[in-house]
Amino acid sequence: MTADPADDTRTRILRAALDLFAEQGYQRTSLRQIGERLRLTKAAILYHFPAKEHLLAALVEPLLADLEALLDAAQEQPTEQARWTVLEGWVDTILAHRRPLGMLFHDIALVGRNDTYHRLMRIAMRANDLIAGPAAGRRERVRAVQAVAACSDPVVFFTDVPDEVLRADMLDGVRRLLAAPPAPTAGTPGVAAGERRRRPGRPRALGREQVEAARRMHAAGTHSVDAIAATLGVSRATVYRHLDEQ
Repeated sequence: MTADPADDTRTRILRAALDLFAEQGYQRTSLRQIGERLRLTKAAILYHFPAKEHLLAALVEPLLADLEALLDAAQEQPTEQARWTVLEGWVDTILAHRRPLGMLFHDIALVGRNDTYHRLMRIAMRANDLIAGPAAGRRERVRAVQAVAACSDPVVFFTDVPDEVLRADMLDGVRRLLAAPPAPTAGTPGVAAGERRRRPGRPRALGREQVEAARRMHAAGTHSVDAIAATLGVSRATVYRHLDEQ
């Protein structure tokens, strides 16, 4: 079976648009520039996408569809299983769509209050509800929102970090967030001033996902112990300790 020429043209337009949006931003990219890159007329672009914002919506569509499918699957699970299905699946989905997500983040104002924006908000609210669980209080709901951010934002800010390493760091961070007791405030009795001023340094240990990532990198022979330590932000001794535990 041969590909439909119309579908092929549409795919080429989307790829060129994503490349140009990534290179120079949505605002500075015109339909004429997209057409020139593909040797198509502006009219040919408009045949498939009547307005430039339709290109943006089409590029984000696979991400939104995958997140909705993830939430639909988690909806049928018990609370704790659903929570981690959402969190781990959210990280995997976001990583699978790193380029469109980066474009959307830098041009977030462009989604305005249109259908794509409202759909994204519905997805976020559903995720928050599943992570917080039924009858959640304010604190649980706040942490659910923080957890979704922890499973999303690093993908945009750490573009040079490999998927496997970033996935391990993100899931380690969200597990610590949801397992940790509330942090004492400056006015909490019994909290020493020195403790309040303490600044975090290198993590003393690796989380489960980070340990698994370190072991995979070491077993594959793609990273030295020094490289693994630098990537994960810990000492060589910490890496060796976890590798020796195998």
